[in-house]
Amino acid sequence: MHRNMPLAEVGAVISSALQEEGIAATLSGGAVVTIYSHNEYQSKDLDFVTAAQLSVLKPVLERLGFIHTGVPRLSQFTHPDIDWFVEFPPTPIAFGHYHVRHEDCAVLDTPSGPLRLISPTQSVMDRLAAAIAWNDPQSWDQAVMVAARQQIDWTALESWFKNEGAGERDFSRFSELVARKSEVNG
Repeated sequence: MHRNMPLAEVGAVISSALQEEGIAATLSGGAVVTIYSHNEYQSKDLDFVTAAQLSVLKPVLERLGFIHTGVPRLSQFTHPDIDWFVEFPPTPIAFGHYHVRHEDCAVLDTPSGPLRLISPTQSVMDRLAAAIAWNDPQSWDQAVMVAARQQIDWTALESWFKNEGAGERDFSRFSELVARKSEVNG
């Protein structure tokens, strides 16, 4: 690890090390928005969703130079050579009522190895779930950033909106914002 390493490559090093130990972990949250938005949004952390316990994660992360913050229930790690911290939220991977298996997520090939992460459509659902649950406009904006730059399964997304109790009006508003952002991005 070094200071100038891109977030996706840091994630790939961690993902590969965990995979080698048989630990299923999938990058989710803001770090995925950073990757899919081509750095328009800058995350401060990498959230790997996993069922693995701290006692199993800690030796793998320590081999990579990470230091546990000392708060046992947070499973949070820092590294002296990078700006991001790493957290391990527990499974399941879920966006509202929509649950995803690790095997159904995407894999991004990087110069530092493969990175298991949620798909662009799942990332949009993740951010919209936060926007709806916490009335968080920043999460809404992040969902627009991803949808404007990535291939999204619009049918699945519309179904997700309906299943989460959001109306057709919300879906239409989101679609319009993505269309405007896409035009600006060219």
